[in-house]
Amino acid sequence: MKKILLCCSAGMSASLLVTKMKKEAENQGIDVEINAVALELFEENVTKYDVFLLGPQVKFKKNDFQKVADQYGKKVEVINMMDYGTMNGAKVLAFALNLIK
Repeated sequence: MKKILLCCSAGMSASLLVTKMKKEAENQGIDVEINAVALELFEENVTKYDVFLLGPQVKFKKNDFQKVADQYGKKVEVINMMDYGTMNGAKVLAFALNLIK
């Protein structure tokens, strides 16, 4: 099972996107775990997930988070602003899955 974690300022704005991504994964028959947390919880989750997506509003954290994720061979990327704004679960899911080795 692939595991995707979304990080945003408080973990709230990404929750709706997580719901849409889960529905899309279910529709496609993809076995995936997707969750959202606040930025402060990134480091305690870095070993538990395969890839980390940041909300566009917190893209300033990408370099800091990537340094930590590099220690585990994992990627941190920023969600496309348009996909985030329109809550495009299908596109964000595809983006995340393409990042996982």
